[in-house]
Amino acid sequence: QVQVVESGGGLVQSGDFLRLSCTATGRTFSYYGMGWFRQAPGEERQFVAAISWSGEDTLYADSLKGRFTISRNRAENTMFLQMSSLKPEDTAVYICAARGGGPSRNFNMYDYWGQGTQVTVSS
Repeated sequence: QVQVVESGGGLVQSGDFLRLSCTATGRTFSYYGMGWFRQAPGEERQFVAAISWSGEDTLYADSLKGRFTISRNRAENTMFLQMSSLKPEDTAVYICAARGGGPSRNFNMYDYWGQGTQVTVSS
């Protein structure tokens, strides 16, 4: 099975940036998609972005596209999320996920999940 581990969260000020990383190891499938979701306390999980195994196909939440950028280093089984112009409303636990298929906006399509990394944006 796949183990998913994310890192890179922290406490930043409004307008700052962060780069999150996610590494998947021990996968049982050769072609897989990876994605980012986020969840704030008391709120439902929200789709952020997703990317194909090749890195050529990407999906973004409409409200985040242009400010967040997803990328992937397939050789290292690592996915990145570059977050710029961060806002207090971006504060959440950011969670990495992987699946045996293409990228998806639906969290139910993913098979493996990381523990999450906290991103806190102060005003």
